[in-house]
Amino acid sequence: MLVVESGNDLVILDAGGKFPEEWERGIDLIIPDIRYVRNRLSKLRGIAVTHGHEDHIGALPYVVPQLEGIGKVPIYGSALALGFAENKLREARLDDKVALHPVEPGQRVRLGELELEFINVTHTIPASYAIAVHTPAGTIIDTGDFKLDPTPVMGEPTDVERLRRLGDQGVLALFSDTTRVETQGRTPSERVVMETLDRVIRDSRGQTLVATFASNISRVYMVLEAAAKYGKKVAVAGRSMEQNVRTAIQLGYLDPPDGVLLPLNDVLKLPPEKRVLVVTGSQGEASAALARIAADEHKTIHIGAGDIVLISATPVPGNEETVSETIDNLFRRGANVVFSSTEGRVHVSGHAAREELRDMLELVRPRYAAPIHGEYRHMALYRDLAKSVGIPADRVLMTEIGSIVDFENGRGAVRGRAQAGSVFVDRLGDFEPGKVRLRTRDDLTDDGLVTITLVVDAENGKLIAGPEFVTKGLSMESLAGPIRQAEQELKRWLERRPEGEPEVGYLVSQAKGITARSLFRKTKQRPMILPMVLEL
Repeated sequence: MLVVESGNDLVILDAGGKFPEEWERGIDLIIPDIRYVRNRLSKLRGIAVTHGHEDHIGALPYVVPQLEGIGKVPIYGSALALGFAENKLREARLDDKVALHPVEPGQRVRLGELELEFINVTHTIPASYAIAVHTPAGTIIDTGDFKLDPTPVMGEPTDVERLRRLGDQGVLALFSDTTRVETQGRTPSERVVMETLDRVIRDSRGQTLVATFASNISRVYMVLEAAAKYGKKVAVAGRSMEQNVRTAIQLGYLDPPDGVLLPLNDVLKLPPEKRVLVVTGSQGEASAALARIAADEHKTIHIGAGDIVLISATPVPGNEETVSETIDNLFRRGANVVFSSTEGRVHVSGHAAREELRDMLELVRPRYAAPIHGEYRHMALYRDLAKSVGIPADRVLMTEIGSIVDFENGRGAVRGRAQAGSVFVDRLGDFEPGKVRLRTRDDLTDDGLVTITLVVDAENGKLIAGPEFVTKGLSMESLAGPIRQAEQELKRWLERRPEGEPEVGYLVSQAKGITARSLFRKTKQRPMILPMVLEL
């Protein structure tokens, strides 16, 4: 999330969510702390989103309720990004709290003394934008997530001519994605992934599963094209993916060949070699379809010998162990797994590599460069890159979360930090009234805390000890009975599980869900629940 403020006007650019990492078990989602905006609510003129990926729109259902007092919250972005956002907001029963305004590439929107211009860029999802904010102090550009792919599978290439013209007119500051600055050269085109998918689907003699992000419509498009070519049928599995595909079809971004895309139940009736299933869970997410399939606990999808699972993603740093566990269990079920370590072209990044980041700097020629959307090492390397194209080190603005970048009389500097950081989303069910909690580190235990310790056999997943519950900040007189019942429910579920190497993320998710539902059902209380799984 980036906030641009000038005079009495303030605009939010993106509102992303982050999946918890290995050491954050028990937390459902991490979103930005927006206290800075809430303290200036009268200035807020709207939210603009660069594209429809979770890390850019995933916080909207939790941010919008914090903006009460300004009427319907205006949200601007491409039709596809807003379609995905609308699914989330409708599910959260917030669609009447927002006003969605689809914008086309090249369109400008004036919000007070800020004017937003939306510029087409290439990413792994079509209809992605960089946003130029024209302010009284000068023009700043937020690149969003981008690469300079001249042959995108879907959508138009990055509008380099408009970026060059902005550079000719003068750009005060470029706020740039930096995540692949360590990678020399250029990011390959999405076309190379299409070739791999085509070959895997052509050669598969069993059912084919393709795992990708729910919002990766380009991958779904590639699968549909290959399946049509080889006489196979496609189904998507997972609520979020089903919603996104339906939205992409309604908006005209996807046009499946006749009879190729079918409901899941219809495709599962076909011979295995005729089935192609697109599922969520490419990052080993505990609640996604692939983790449940790998644990053989999916209601309808099962895999075995002869099946192929293609994981069309690279593990996000911090998720490597979870993804490895999922891959191990898929192999254990008898499937052949195609992933980044065995096949280099199952996924290409949507982010610019070093030469493309250099190209962006040379196109817009900003007075100041501000590296964002990366780890600190990425930003430090980007500073070196900026120096190599003639931007002095003192005009590369190094930021941390909460940094305030101030431009006064044409001069830019980092001046202080706002209260900012992470807010942890803790939910029981999805968006049911009273069943979502937003917690900062300061108030994690306000509703009480329950830690659950499980010890399982690392080879077969059998329960060795536990579950052991420890509570803090709760009245045990009133909770003793419900806690015992929750322990028993969880223990019964653990003992019924089929044998197989434990999917720790899935165990954590189920332990939290079973316990939270049991306690809420009997006490209406929502303590923070942190499961810990030890493997021996």
